Amino acid sequence: MHLVDLAGAIAAMKHCRNVVVTVSVDHMEFIHPVRINQLVRLRASVNRAFRTSMEVGVKVWVEDLLTGAEQHVSSAFLTFVAIDGQGKGVHVPEVIPETDDEKRRYAEAGARREHRLAVRRRR
Repeated sequence: MHLVDLAGAIAAMKHCRNVVVTVSVDHMEFIHPVRINQLVRLRASVNRAFRTSMEVGVKVWVEDLLTGAEQHVSSAFLTFVAIDGQGKGVHVPEVIPETDDEKRRYAEAGARREHRLAVRRRR
């Protein structure tokens, strides 16, 4: 989970060129264990940016270094907020999706955000 948070933060910081903090991590489940002799690979991408926040998707795979076999281990969606030196949120640049996959992730991120906000309002 620590590596997922780091990969997500790096993607978010690279997108907005600012300091970010983790606000939330959506459901995360480990499909397969990570074992000794396996290389862990993570891929993070900013799916959508809002005013000061960004949703970042992170996928985790392992590769067995002896056999070359690869397995998807986990996926998660994290929300990061860009902050200034006083800890206040700052505006982040928008994400402009280009490929069909990016457009799908962009739309799905909007729906997930609405769900997160609805859950927060019910608390």
